[in-house]
Amino acid sequence: MKIAFQMDPIGPIDINADSTFRLAEEAQARGHDLFYYTPQNLAYDEGRITARGQSLKVQRVVGDHAILGKETVVDLADFDVVWLRQDPPFDMFYITTTHLLDRLAPGTLVVNDPFWVRNFPEKLLILDFPDLMPPTTIARDLATIRAFKDRHGDVILKPLYGNGGAGVFLLNQADRNLTSLHELFTGFSREPLIVQKFLPDVAKGDKRVILVDGEAVGAINRVPAKGETRSNMHVGGRPEKVALTDRDREICARIGPLLREKGQIFVGIDVIGDYLTEINVTSPTGIQELERFDGVNIATKIWEAIEARGA
Repeated sequence: MKIAFQMDPIGPIDINADSTFRLAEEAQARGHDLFYYTPQNLAYDEGRITARGQSLKVQRVVGDHAILGKETVVDLADFDVVWLRQDPPFDMFYITTTHLLDRLAPGTLVVNDPFWVRNFPEKLLILDFPDLMPPTTIARDLATIRAFKDRHGDVILKPLYGNGGAGVFLLNQADRNLTSLHELFTGFSREPLIVQKFLPDVAKGDKRVILVDGEAVGAINRVPAKGETRSNMHVGGRPEKVALTDRDREICARIGPLLREKGQIFVGIDVIGDYLTEINVTSPTGIQELERFDGVNIATKIWEAIEARGA
């Protein structure tokens, strides 16, 4: 197959952690041809969806992991699969790329399905499952946020469309910084904030469960660094081996059919204690850590799911 990866610049990635690299490595091992471009080089051009990029070969050599061909412009309709793998921010630029990639259907399979990526951002899809998530409010209005904090005491406040743990604050019951933080966020952004009741179980870790085509295939536990509330690996969280619990399986059984129906083949959900906190569909990570801990080739499972869809 001809496979295109729409992703952030490939040069700086950590090849021992990056999920996109692992997906490309597995695709290459399966004999597929690879092409790489950044989202800035995606375009609508007189009826065609084009990308300016380069042929790609990968190798597990630090600092020399991507062998790139001559830059060229391709028609993405000529490809079997396009991977939507750039990281948020989930802003209008990101959303526009999903609109353009929509136009490749049905001839080209885009993973994950861009229509539903656009309509299922990480912190909003969980609203379809209110009994699985902690008490939550999404608001820009300070009075609403303050009333929620008064009801629940310790809370986590973060940007609605943020990622990687950036801008996440723990505000305890006696904290007096809510107004200042609200002023800070609303001063540079028009997006709402999401506030959730603080879950003390986060000290034991924030579990990342990987689902492939709606089925749970394993999990890693991300433990916050000393002095941190955030467990994201981007900010020093430590990955640990962990088994799926009955509660994890219950959550996955509830959300899995919807993910499968909407073309969300590679998904990573976040679970703290008994609660679902995010459903990550934009550019989930964690497959390399899971493969090292469990010895299961998750990338193969993902490609098998794609091939089963007739790509």
